[in-house]
Amino acid sequence: MKKLKFEYPVIEKTYKEVEERNLKLYIFEPKVYQKDRPAILFFNGGSFKKDPKTPVQFQHQADYFSSKGMVAICVDYRNGSDEGFLPTQAICDVKSAVRWVRGNSSDLGVAPNKIVECGSSAGAYIAVSSIMFDDLNDEHEYDNQRTNHVPNVLVVFSGVMDGVDIMRRRYTELLEKAIEISPIHNIKNCLPQTLWLCGTSDIDYELNKEFIKLMKQEENDITFKTFEGMEHGFFNYGKHQNEYFHKTNLEIEKYLHLMKVI
Repeated sequence: MKKLKFEYPVIEKTYKEVEERNLKLYIFEPKVYQKDRPAILFFNGGSFKKDPKTPVQFQHQADYFSSKGMVAICVDYRNGSDEGFLPTQAICDVKSAVRWVRGNSSDLGVAPNKIVECGSSAGAYIAVSSIMFDDLNDEHEYDNQRTNHVPNVLVVFSGVMDGVDIMRRRYTELLEKAIEISPIHNIKNCLPQTLWLCGTSDIDYELNKEFIKLMKQEENDITFKTFEGMEHGFFNYGKHQNEYFHKTNLEIEKYLHLMKVI
């Protein structure tokens, strides 16, 4: 993967080595150092395409939350630009990233019980799937599975929750097991406290609404915030004169205060 260019200073840490890929965390440190800080890990969307988006997508959100005292991390994970890529690999990478941060929490100055996971679109699919599907794992050689991979809080921007549709459109080699890795086909009580953000004009809005309804019936604690008339990716920096970039940051910040994370 080509070297990423961030507009802010970042600390690079390799959390996993897979074949010839060093998967990295791009860490935004708060200006004031404290112990036991909360951490937020961002998983970008658009990652299933051959020319995928990169962790840079969330750099402005990461900068914002680092200014609030959080260790903010943009996560590199395997994606459509990798030879032979499958979404199951990315799901495993989410688990590995959370385990690495929790396992190295002392060195990072992070509270292991205050880890937030945030994903958008395809990044939301792999984030939810990493929590929902326990059997997916590729860290057998790492002696790392004993470290919990489930975050304490989950934040979702417009999740793509129909794995069957994803595999039918992009990864037909996984069609036989598509139902097994499709969140909306595996409704159960499994998510941590969750904030879900979605625009009402998003192509996946109805699917998001249905998934949340079914998950709430299984007693998952999900707060669903909608944004009237907003499209997929409305929250990205540079869209809508940054009105919704700021609004969604404030919604997340408010929720994390409510959850006593920050």
